[in-house]
Amino acid sequence: MKKRLLSILLAGAMTVSLAACGGTAPAAEAPAAEAPAAEAPKEEAKAEEPKAEEPAAEEATSELVDGKFAETRKITVEVYDRGNDGGSDPENNMYTEFIKKGMLEEHNVEVTFKKVGRWTEVDDINKLLASGEAPDICVTYSYPTILTYAGMGGVIDLAPYLDQYKSELPNLWNWLGDENIYWDKDPKTGTVWAVEGRRFEQQRIVTFVRQDWLDKLGLKAPTTTQEFEDMLVAFKDNAETLLGKDAKKMVPFSISKDVGWRASNIITSFMDPAITDKEYYINGFDDRMVTEPQTKEAVRLLNKWYNAGLMRKNFSLAPDDTEEDDMIKSGYVGAFQHNWDMPFRNGEDSYNASLARNVGEDAKFVAIDPFTNSAGKHAKWLYSTAGDRKSFFPITNQEPLASLLYLDYISKPEVIKYLQIGDEGVTHDVLDSGAIQIKAATGDAIQNSGRNIDMTITCNGAFYGDTDLAALSLSYGYAGIDPALVDQASKIAMTDGLTPKNVNVGTIEAEAGVGDTLSAKRDQAYDQAVEASEADFDKVWDAAIADYLSSGGQAIIDERTEKWTEYFGDSDMLP
Repeated sequence: MKKRLLSILLAGAMTVSLAACGGTAPAAEAPAAEAPAAEAPKEEAKAEEPKAEEPAAEEATSELVDGKFAETRKITVEVYDRGNDGGSDPENNMYTEFIKKGMLEEHNVEVTFKKVGRWTEVDDINKLLASGEAPDICVTYSYPTILTYAGMGGVIDLAPYLDQYKSELPNLWNWLGDENIYWDKDPKTGTVWAVEGRRFEQQRIVTFVRQDWLDKLGLKAPTTTQEFEDMLVAFKDNAETLLGKDAKKMVPFSISKDVGWRASNIITSFMDPAITDKEYYINGFDDRMVTEPQTKEAVRLLNKWYNAGLMRKNFSLAPDDTEEDDMIKSGYVGAFQHNWDMPFRNGEDSYNASLARNVGEDAKFVAIDPFTNSAGKHAKWLYSTAGDRKSFFPITNQEPLASLLYLDYISKPEVIKYLQIGDEGVTHDVLDSGAIQIKAATGDAIQNSGRNIDMTITCNGAFYGDTDLAALSLSYGYAGIDPALVDQASKIAMTDGLTPKNVNVGTIEAEAGVGDTLSAKRDQAYDQAVEASEADFDKVWDAAIADYLSSGGQAIIDERTEKWTEYFGDSDMLP
């Protein structure tokens, strides 16, 4: 009865979430499977709705003999389905088999992988949670999604399990440490709804330009915002020289409908260099910086470029990034801003490999660093070492210890190394220097994500099992790519980097249940403002931001302001 009530509550929550995003909820949801009664210590639930009890923490670790269960346990683990053409089966490949074999041998735990759409993860997880069919280990980038279901009793509080079984999880603690494991621990209630993965690489966004176009026009790489704009104008004015009969397909600067991500370094260059920890925290609930005071002027610049014909028309109407990818690979795009290693990813299907094949050997994108702030710095936000994928256990998980052992197993240095580089001679070579050089893979050895991060859910970034080896090998981590190009991009990505700090003031209630709605409205604000006429820019931007704030953004800002004052008083900076 408890689980059926929980299923109804979760289904209701999903209906509200989807309705807010313009989606449609399923007509009916199946009741969730029964779980054992809760015995582990935990805080009283805050939600007013009846809350289903959590599975009991194991009473003792004596059931493990040399780390193994006497009887085989079974768990399911979420893995992203990226829909890669020519990729490997996300549920059954060389790496999933490695994990299955290792978990069975070391812990007597049988693992089954369950795919969830990477680009539809929030909706997919909503449906799985509501139907009681969620994997035992769920993974998401969206902490508000976790909070929504935690508040309704749909997520296990990991705190008692982490405390009780710490001695059984040495690899998890060695890899993540207290900071990442307790990154989201509520300072008042002590609840831990998720374990944050570790980012081993902090590089984030870089600007790229066609070096062969610069050479053909006799231009130097731009070092200021004005020089960058002048370069875009030169690309447009010389479209026939650069593209010949395809001149009309010219896109000097490409961007997608995720403007806040794809123009991140431009937006950051407009921000106050002396921004306080308080201000960044209050507005930092969205890493696309839509509510930062100076963002509007950055978007005004993009709007100017758009109306001057320097950007792709109607980019917001593209259903996904495939259209843009094809344009870049075909050689029609002069510059773009994206993940620091974007031109080098995916082997023979990478941007640079595709350009060399479709245009000529000299065609390639190189990293540049043109955008400076008012202090003359090439400021750009980096990743923190945490705040990556969040692993959480839904209430239907009846094997919390086995699930924690899974997180421990994939956090072993040698396991991370194998999952990232595979077999020597098949997916990598070892150079005379000892550096790992990644090779193009085929069949079930293909990694569907860069660094195989869909498998290494507690690790994001090239670690290779050893810090020194990772540093030595970073530039060789992309099959068929000149290591010098990777090294240049990595260095630029870190130049004048800003690292966000963890402000732990407990749960922000206003963030629960509105993540999807605000993300959609944020993207609409950016897209509509960039594509507006210059005369209508202020009206369009102001209206979109007002809608964003009234839809939950202002409530989050207000609560974050209150929480900051509660914990840090009048201080503008963290102690």
